[in-house]
Amino acid sequence: MHAGNNVCGPPVTTKCKISNKKHTRRTLIIAIIGVLAIIFLVLLVLHKRKTPKNDYINHQTMKLNRNNPYKTSKKELQMQSDEEENRKRTQNSGNIQFVRSDRERFELQDLLRASAEVLGGGSFGSTYKAVLLGGQAVVVKRFREMNNVRKEEFYVHMTRLGRFSHPNLLPLVAFHYKKDEKLLITDFAENGSLASHLHVKRKPNEPGLDWPTRLKIIKGVTQGLAYLYKELPHLSLPHGHLKSSNVLLDKAFNPLLADYALSPVVSKRHAQEFMVAYKSPEFTYHNQTTNKTDVWCLGILILEILTGKFPANYLKQGKGGSSDLETWVNSVVREEWTDEVFDKDMKVKKNSEGEMLKLLKIGMYCCEWNVDRRWGLTMAVAKIRELTEKGGEDEYSSCTSDGDAYSSKGTTDDDFSFSKSVIDSKP
Repeated sequence: MHAGNNVCGPPVTTKCKISNKKHTRRTLIIAIIGVLAIIFLVLLVLHKRKTPKNDYINHQTMKLNRNNPYKTSKKELQMQSDEEENRKRTQNSGNIQFVRSDRERFELQDLLRASAEVLGGGSFGSTYKAVLLGGQAVVVKRFREMNNVRKEEFYVHMTRLGRFSHPNLLPLVAFHYKKDEKLLITDFAENGSLASHLHVKRKPNEPGLDWPTRLKIIKGVTQGLAYLYKELPHLSLPHGHLKSSNVLLDKAFNPLLADYALSPVVSKRHAQEFMVAYKSPEFTYHNQTTNKTDVWCLGILILEILTGKFPANYLKQGKGGSSDLETWVNSVVREEWTDEVFDKDMKVKKNSEGEMLKLLKIGMYCCEWNVDRRWGLTMAVAKIRELTEKGGEDEYSSCTSDGDAYSSKGTTDDDFSFSKSVIDSKP
């Protein structure tokens, strides 16, 4: 009786046809899921292509905040990420990473083929002058003890130094990285190091550095040091290795600071063994350095420039050397403060002795052993800037009079505490 009325299913015997609605819904859900999955994959690929710099910046930010003694801004990290991408693109250029854009490019093979001259072998490694086929002269310094940071952090630090620009800094041009050795490539300074002009035996009738040139050198050194302090405010040792062999002279005898700001990347053991800052009294007796430690090195350099005496402690390896340096400084302090204290090879203009004595006293305030009483760099720069090549007609006689502050007879142990007794008891 149900025939023809489309009734199906029990209790009738007519079987119902399977509905296509559920099948259609299932198919639609699967299709939507598939489309969403494809969209997600496309967005993921685009995201990875679009933001590698941000990933690099965030990664470097965490590392620098955790390990580095100074902070790095977002803008600086962006520039560093650009350098990182450039490094990756130029892996086929002999593995030399240039940190300046105003220098002619060359490859490692060009250096290997260049005519080379050994300039010296210091505590950090050997130094070579290389003349490339095109005539460009560069200096290559080989370091074997630069393993204090990882590769990425080393690249970041070198890139930062490569952006420094000051007339009294030797520019870092490029570097080469290997796990067991690093090469730092700089410009060539035509007149060599200050140490060679102060201490290397000259030919007969060959003049030494005169007073105006020495004053120009020390003024340039302080200006370069002040620039490092400004650019690296969170680094306790903006230079860390200031000495006469690391002051180079260009063709006009303008000073160029070299080997600066390397303490973050040099192996700690090696730094404490050889770097000048770690021979300071505060490190010798208290195992610490401060933002006045480079000023101590500046004071020693000033005395060396004026007297022509070589600081004996630089030859001593290992921690300290302060006792040797104490003897050296006292040999300057205890002498009669007349023209006898100055380098005999230094030609002096008339009426310039008073200015020379002023600089001598500045040097002593800078290498004061008591850190609290030692001048800061700002004070030293200001006082040195005031110096001229020659003073007034009566200035020298007043400076050497018995009661004058610049006279050794008027100077007591309280004025300059260069003895170990003024230092707090050793830890």
